[in-house]
Amino acid sequence: MQRSSPRPLSGKREMTSDRVHAALPDPPSQNEEDNKEEEKAFGNIFAELESVDLPLGTTIRSIYDDQPNAHKRFMEKLDARIRNHDREIEKMCNFHHQGFVDAITELLKVRTDAEKLMGQVTDTNRRLQEAGREVTAQTEEVICCRIQQRNMATTVEKLQLCIPVLEMYSKLKEQLESKRYYAALKTMEQLEKVYIPRVSQYRFCQIMAENLPRLREEIKEISMSDLKDFLESIRKHSDKVGETAMRQAQQHRTFNSAVAKQATIGHYAKPLYSLNGRTHTHNGLMTDDDTGDEEEADEEILTAQDLVDFSPVYRCLHIYTVLGDRETFENYYRKQRKKQARLVLQPQANMHETVEGYRRYFNQIVGFFVVEDHILHATRGLVTRAFTDELWNMALSKIIAVLRTHSSYCDDPDLVLELKNLIVIFADTLQDYGFPVNRLFDLLFEVRDQYNETLLKKWALVFREIFELDNYSPIPVETEDEYKLVVSRFPFHDAEIEKQDFPKKLPMSQSVPQIYTQVKEFIYASLKFSESLHRSSTEIDDMLRKSTNLLLTRTLSSCLQNLIKKPHIGLTELVQIIINTTHLEQACRYLEEFITNITNVSPETVHTTRLYGLSTFKDARHAAEGEIYTKLNQKIDEFIQLADYEWGMAESDGRASGYLMDLINFLRSTFQVFTHLPGKVAQTACMSACKHLSTSLMQMLLDTELKQISMGAIQQFNLDVIQCELFASSEPVPGFQGDTLQLAFIDLRQLLDLFMVWDWSTYLADYGQPTSKYLRVNPATALALLEKMKDTSKKNNIFSQFRKNDRDKQKLIETVVKQLRSLVNGMSS
Repeated sequence: MQRSSPRPLSGKREMTSDRVHAALPDPPSQNEEDNKEEEKAFGNIFAELESVDLPLGTTIRSIYDDQPNAHKRFMEKLDARIRNHDREIEKMCNFHHQGFVDAITELLKVRTDAEKLMGQVTDTNRRLQEAGREVTAQTEEVICCRIQQRNMATTVEKLQLCIPVLEMYSKLKEQLESKRYYAALKTMEQLEKVYIPRVSQYRFCQIMAENLPRLREEIKEISMSDLKDFLESIRKHSDKVGETAMRQAQQHRTFNSAVAKQATIGHYAKPLYSLNGRTHTHNGLMTDDDTGDEEEADEEILTAQDLVDFSPVYRCLHIYTVLGDRETFENYYRKQRKKQARLVLQPQANMHETVEGYRRYFNQIVGFFVVEDHILHATRGLVTRAFTDELWNMALSKIIAVLRTHSSYCDDPDLVLELKNLIVIFADTLQDYGFPVNRLFDLLFEVRDQYNETLLKKWALVFREIFELDNYSPIPVETEDEYKLVVSRFPFHDAEIEKQDFPKKLPMSQSVPQIYTQVKEFIYASLKFSESLHRSSTEIDDMLRKSTNLLLTRTLSSCLQNLIKKPHIGLTELVQIIINTTHLEQACRYLEEFITNITNVSPETVHTTRLYGLSTFKDARHAAEGEIYTKLNQKIDEFIQLADYEWGMAESDGRASGYLMDLINFLRSTFQVFTHLPGKVAQTACMSACKHLSTSLMQMLLDTELKQISMGAIQQFNLDVIQCELFASSEPVPGFQGDTLQLAFIDLRQLLDLFMVWDWSTYLADYGQPTSKYLRVNPATALALLEKMKDTSKKNNIFSQFRKNDRDKQKLIETVVKQLRSLVNGMSS
């Protein structure tokens, strides 16, 4: 042990030999100071070498420097250093040797005891291992149990965290299966924010978290599908919803109007007339046909909520709100409803043919807006008032255009009246829901005009039928009951006729009371349209008067004018028509009183419209009078055409022509009928007939196709004119003063007298004088007739005899012709 310490030094010596050699001092040739420095340098090198911690590279390099014999001197110094250390070790070993020997002796003793102890320990270990083998096995079991317990506790703890998540997810599945989507979204939100973050490390939670967005999209799709089904459902149920709403509004309006009209029920309770097979009284109340409607009024009326399940739209709205996509839902809903509105507003092509077509159209529109109103008040923002107003304004314009077009196709007043009632109920229904309907009531004025037009067309047919079935003879009355029946239908009062005994005749024909009754029926029919229009009595009165004026001035007037122009209407019928129009004219004031009793508007009111029936019947009467004059003249022309004069006859027959006597007899009988005509109609007709007869006879003489006239023909013609004058003087129509009627033939008389007397000298001498005997004879007329009497043909026997007997008279004729020509030329110049 003492010799072991130098070994590392020798080894170290070998390792650092180069460095020591490099650090050797210069050769001994140097002085003493150099030796001391050399010793000091080697001391430092050895100290470095003996120091284990210092690096040896630099030290060894310093030994092997460029100085000669440096390595050798280092080795010498190193050997000396080693020898010194060996001496020190030896001294130390010698000093501790006895103690070492004693320690070895003690150690040998201890080895024997240690061997015994090792045996005992080995035996004890063996016995201990044998005894602890069972304990070890049980300990391992205990350890496994403890591990299991710890794992179970951990599992229970983790399961307690997972179970709420699974329960919530299971609840989510149940909510989805039961279509409780809004609750399912709330459950998803709790899963995402509360439950899943607690156990997010587990894979099933990650799967759950990944499924939740997909489930949300499924809910959106399902809810959108439900919304589409809802939109389709309300489209189908709009008709029923609208029908229900309009029925409620109608019952409410019927109840209010019935209460109001009950007080005035006595104003106009008859007669009855039919509209679409339903009998109405003129007090505006329905008869027994309305019993079914009253029974329906007692039934419970379903509301829109009862007919339509709005839960899908609520659900969808809540779902999209929770998902933060409410705006998309609102835009989609509004867009779809706009499309549905356009579809609802499209009418069927044949809607105007039946009232059911209009009813379905209105029901659908009302149902649409009732649903929108419910959505507006129940969903808080899904639709806004501005949106519904925009929809309504769009719909209102379309509705008005549709009604304006289709109502123009209606030619049945009953259908137009039903349409008006539907429009009123339609407007009242939507007004109850807050929609402005003033434009609809304005439209009703246009529909009223259309209604009046259809009424006028209908009553035109009624009037024509009455005129066609009339016999145009006074109404025979056999008994007082018949008289009262006629008077109850027409306001006729005549004291003289009332004094007469039965049977007797009323001056007007059967059409007069029928026309009067139909005018009243027209007023009732027109009044029906004015009901429920929320108009004042004055406005209703004005409507009735204007429509009645149209009936009188246009429809009845046109029918009368057409009647008067018909070819089969003779003079007797025209006379009766004049009598009828006179009585109808007198009845106009009763029509005004009738309207006043209905509307309770005094006729003295400033703005009250007057009936124009007076002018209508006057115009018709004037037209009939003119037609009488025309037909009378035509009849005269027919007789004139029967004239067959022998213009070359030598002498007259001594009696008037047969055609003329027939004509006079006809005129005489005709003018006897004219005695019933009012005013001066008969006198005018008589004067007109005489003038026309005179003119026709004059034209016959002056006919250009007539070339020759004998004096015998003039004499025969004179006999006919004498009969005409006798007829005129017989006063065929009373009322003429003096010989006024005879003046119609004065032109003929003076002309014939001139030729019969042959008083040319007087004519020519007094021509132009107011007192002339032949003042009415025109020179041109005399010249034309005189030229027809000249000897221009051998067949003219009169002039042959004249030439034989008195040639001077022939010269006189020529002289007269010349003078007449000069007069004619003087007049023309």
